[in-house]
Amino acid sequence: MAKTVTIKGLKSLEAKLKRLPPAAEKRIKEAMEKGAGEIVAMMKSLAPVDQGDLRDSIGWTWGDKPKYSQALAKVKSADGRLAITVYAGNSKVRYAHLVEFGAAPHIAGGMFEGAQHPGAPAQPFFYVSWRALRRRTKSRITRAITKSAKEVAAGKGA
Repeated sequence: MAKTVTIKGLKSLEAKLKRLPPAAEKRIKEAMEKGAGEIVAMMKSLAPVDQGDLRDSIGWTWGDKPKYSQALAKVKSADGRLAITVYAGNSKVRYAHLVEFGAAPHIAGGMFEGAQHPGAPAQPFFYVSWRALRRRTKSRITRAITKSAKEVAAGKGA
């Protein structure tokens, strides 16, 4: 005859595990937003300013990038529910990549066909910001997960 094993606190543990995803999601969102905000602030501070259009086109959003913009990074959660995108550009500013990487001298086509373009030096602002802050952002998200798990275990979670 098989013995019946009773695990003390199993129902409590199951209840805590059910609360973990919403608690973790809230904290992870906050950490992602803070990290994206820091990256955007650094990008804006490094972006070259003529009239400010490029600088003003830099931002972040939940989900996909806005039309005409160029994504720096799209970070998704493992289940794909949380996705945040850092971008530069809009319908007026379609040249963020040319500022970031520069342009070689060339003969223009299109509207100015035949004109000699002298080229432009790279003025990095996009990826240097991402590289400088990605570890901090990742660590912040990891801490948010750990903190929410500890709160749920202690009975304080959402």
